Amino acid sequence: MPEGQGGFSWSSPCNTTQGMPEGQGGFKKGEKMNRQRFLKTGVLAAAGATSLTCKAAAQEDVSAIIAREMKRSESDYVVYVPKSVDGSTFDNGNEHFLVFDGPDGSLMAVWTQSTAEGAGDHRIMFVRSTDEGLTWSSPQRIAGPARKGEGNQASWGFPMVSASGRIYVVYNQYQGIHDYHHQVTGTMDCIYSDDAGKTWSRPGTIPMKRSPLDHPDTSYPSNWIVWQKPVKDLSGRWYTGFTRWVSRAVRTKPLSKSWTEDESVTEFMRYENIDDNPEPKDIRISWFAFGDRALRVGHYHNPLLSVCQEPSIVRLPDDRLFCTMRTMTAYIWYSLSDDDGESWCAPRPLLRRDHGRPILEPLFCCPVYRMSDGRYLLVHHPEFGGVDPGKTGGPESNRRPAYIAVGEYRPGAEQPLWFSESRLLMDNGGHGIGPLNRVDIGGYTSFTTRGGNDVLWHPERKFFLLGKKITREMVKGM
Repeated sequence: MPEGQGGFSWSSPCNTTQGMPEGQGGFKKGEKMNRQRFLKTGVLAAAGATSLTCKAAAQEDVSAIIAREMKRSESDYVVYVPKSVDGSTFDNGNEHFLVFDGPDGSLMAVWTQSTAEGAGDHRIMFVRSTDEGLTWSSPQRIAGPARKGEGNQASWGFPMVSASGRIYVVYNQYQGIHDYHHQVTGTMDCIYSDDAGKTWSRPGTIPMKRSPLDHPDTSYPSNWIVWQKPVKDLSGRWYTGFTRWVSRAVRTKPLSKSWTEDESVTEFMRYENIDDNPEPKDIRISWFAFGDRALRVGHYHNPLLSVCQEPSIVRLPDDRLFCTMRTMTAYIWYSLSDDDGESWCAPRPLLRRDHGRPILEPLFCCPVYRMSDGRYLLVHHPEFGGVDPGKTGGPESNRRPAYIAVGEYRPGAEQPLWFSESRLLMDNGGHGIGPLNRVDIGGYTSFTTRGGNDVLWHPERKFFLLGKKITREMVKGM
């Protein structure tokens, strides 16, 4: 699986509209669901059961659970709150949350929603705010099924806006056949809107170049995910990095069955003609760090097998591109491009400064963003102490708390961004919520800077969609 999964078991039934066990917002530690049934069917009930089980003596109203749990990260904006905590409303999975500047001056956002990650009913959602994120429109499903069984899922949408204001949303479209995983193997599909998101085109497919890392059978689509908003190159074209999972047919042999040892590399693509408002079939892509030139980082106990994922790109004051990536080494890696993304240097560990210590991170996203003051914000999760960087599932996940470090540009340095010591940004106390009892925080984020207001938008526990201000006081002295 591209992400860790949690689980439950069943005991006596209870009414989920009345509540869930106190202190969890989902399930008490030790309760384990029939995970295989859930991931296969998307139905959160055991055979013969009519509702999710919990201990009747510890019931609490769902609205009270949601209100309590939403406060844990001390965020400043609320974009979306699920309607249940047990998946019964098919909206408990919310992730890959990308907030962007709309062509009409509004804030807009797209994200991937589901019953829960892995349920097979991923869909792309869209919202809009005309008051700088204080309130948001009702969510609009723009691609993918409303629930499992109503069509093939659509995952990991990301936006690009053309010069005329056309909004493109590109996403991974499952076609009913998968190589690596059903939420990763897919065609590159696209929809667009010419009226600020009020209406959307029919989906179309963007041609993808076949890679030597793809399945030799061309009936299998590529295995790929774009997780961050594309950036503009120096000529105004949209440019992004992406994770490519190596086909099981050609991958380096893993030493275990863990998803954290599934081979992956980082590559890049440039959308050449978005400003011409092309139909999806006519969109042209140039590919970089492609195939044998892909960025690779060896797994800590299987160094010939690469785990190099989730690139995050910023531009430096000298116009070079700087890219961070997650790996299975227990620390962040980075690469540089001095030709506007057409070539990249071999990855190397991200240090606090030249000859400094590496910045710790499990196998989780570690984005870097440019703040309004010109410095750089790095989000990471160092408390796992470098032990077992792949332990991602359930209440003992290493994907919390979230920390930040501030980077400053150092001209002439070998590593051009030097980072402060890290400071705690937010946590949820390890309280699980949702069908998968997730506790991860500060992952699959995006960042906006509008009028000097810096906001980190985050899918808290892949459940709530929230925004947290990054204020001058928060980064003072860093």
